[in-house]
Amino acid sequence: MSRSSIRKQLKGYIPSIRTCFDRNGDIDFEGLGNQIEFCIEAGAKAIMLTAGDSHYICLSDEEILEITRLTCQLVKGRALVIAADRYHSTERACKFADICKEMGADIQMCLPPDWGGSCTDKSLAEHYVSVSKVMPVMIVTNIFLPRGVKSGLNTIEMSLNLSKNIVAIKDDMCGDFARQLCLLAYDRCAVIAGGQKQNHINMWPFGCDGYLSTFLCFKPRVSHDYWKAIETNDLARASKIIGNIDIPFFEFILSLPGGFDAGIHGALELFGIAKRWRRSPYYSLNDQEMDQLRNFFQQKNLL
Repeated sequence: MSRSSIRKQLKGYIPSIRTCFDRNGDIDFEGLGNQIEFCIEAGAKAIMLTAGDSHYICLSDEEILEITRLTCQLVKGRALVIAADRYHSTERACKFADICKEMGADIQMCLPPDWGGSCTDKSLAEHYVSVSKVMPVMIVTNIFLPRGVKSGLNTIEMSLNLSKNIVAIKDDMCGDFARQLCLLAYDRCAVIAGGQKQNHINMWPFGCDGYLSTFLCFKPRVSHDYWKAIETNDLARASKIIGNIDIPFFEFILSLPGGFDAGIHGALELFGIAKRWRRSPYYSLNDQEMDQLRNFFQQKNLL
C-alpha cells in the first residue's frame, strides 16, 4: 500500500484493541472478537494492536501471534490491521513482521529495545529501515521518552530519509515534541496522536491525521461527535467534548486502582462487549469500583 492510501485509512478515530481475559487470566477470544466487530461496525477504518493496550508485556510470543492471526481473520479486509512487536532485536523483528504479513497484517508497529540507552539514533533508524524492507512500518515514539526530543526527531528524520516504506508515526510523547513531529513528518507520512482528544487537538493544526480513540470501543457517539467537529472546524464544539467528557473520564479512571487500563476494561464490561478481567499481577476492578464507574457514565448520560 502507498503512503497516501494508508493515510486515508488512518484518518479520524482509530481503536487500540485490548486483549481480553477471563477471570483465570486466560485469553478471552470471544471478547476480543466482540471488540473488533464492535469497532468496525462503529466505523473504524483501521484496527490497531499495541504492545501496551494489547497487553503484549504479559503475553508469550505464541499468544501474540495468535492474537495477530485472529485479528486478521476477524477483520477480513474490512479495515487496515496494524500489528505490533515488543522489544525485538532487528533480526527477530524482521522475522515477526514476515509472519504478520503472511497472516494478513498491513502495517508493523515497531517497538525496539533500548535498555540503558544502548541504541543510537542511527542504529534505531537502521532497525526501522530493516523491518520496512519486509512490510510497511509505523514508528511509535514512546521509545524516545527517555532519549529526549532531539534524539527522537533526529531518528525519525533519518528513518524517513532512508525508507519510503515507513508509512506512519504514532506519537506518545505529546506536548512540544508532538508539534515538532507534525512539522517534520506530516508531509511525508501519516501522523496520529497516541490517545486522548486533547493530545490530538494539540497536534491537529500542525498536521495530524487521526488519533487513538478510547470511546470508539464502547461509546462511539463521543468519537463521532468529536471528529465531526474537527472536520467542520468547529473547535468550540471539539473543545467542549474534551472538557465535558474526555478529560473527566481519564481523570476518573486514572484515580482507580490498577490505573486507566483497569477502567477501560471495566467500561468494556459495562457496555456488554467483554469482561473486565486482566491477567495477574494486573489489577481488575472489583464490584464496588465497577459501580463507581457505572455512576460516572450515568452522570454523563453515556450509559
